[in-house]
Amino acid sequence: MPSFKIDLSSAIVFVATAPVPKLVNQKTGERAVDRETGAGLSTVGLLVSDEGEGNLYQVTIPETGFPEGLAPGMSVRVVGLKARDWENEFNGQKRHGISFRAVAITAAA
Repeated sequence: MPSFKIDLSSAIVFVATAPVPKLVNQKTGERAVDRETGAGLSTVGLLVSDEGEGNLYQVTIPETGFPEGLAPGMSVRVVGLKARDWENEFNGQKRHGISFRAVAITAAA
């Protein structure tokens, strides 16, 4: 499926929730990994404010792509944010949504 770049150059971005490991399987605790690099993946909540509107996004990021100590309230910059739509079927029910993925998150200057 295609992905779409998201331009945050005029936005203010804050960490809403600290990064947590992204799991493939909740029962076994198996962690999701980046297919290209093998790095473990985490999910972080970001509050994005732009043009008078604020939105909360759950963004997947490789564990090598964010600084240690990333905490709620920190002002950050997001590198390479993309959105991708998804759809799956589980127990006979179709689900769909949009997932967000970034290359890196850095502290704002």
